[in-house]
Amino acid sequence: MKRASVASSSLRSLGYDPERQVLEVEFSGGAVYRYEQVPPEAVQALLEADSLGRHFNQVFKPQHYAYRRVQ
Repeated sequence: MKRASVASSSLRSLGYDPERQVLEVEFSGGAVYRYEQVPPEAVQALLEADSLGRHFNQVFKPQHYAYRRVQ
């Protein structure tokens, strides 16, 4: 999955497949995780947030999206 760099101190890049509803997140430390069943609205809200890292921690972690480390 192709990811795009983002301006964040905790997230390095994001990629999203809307057909499969899979969000791929590369963290600043280099780890890459894939989150499953993420609706497009959730990704849009993340991209529009003032702080991507804070939004990710406040929204994605409590939502308990299924995820796995891929790198």
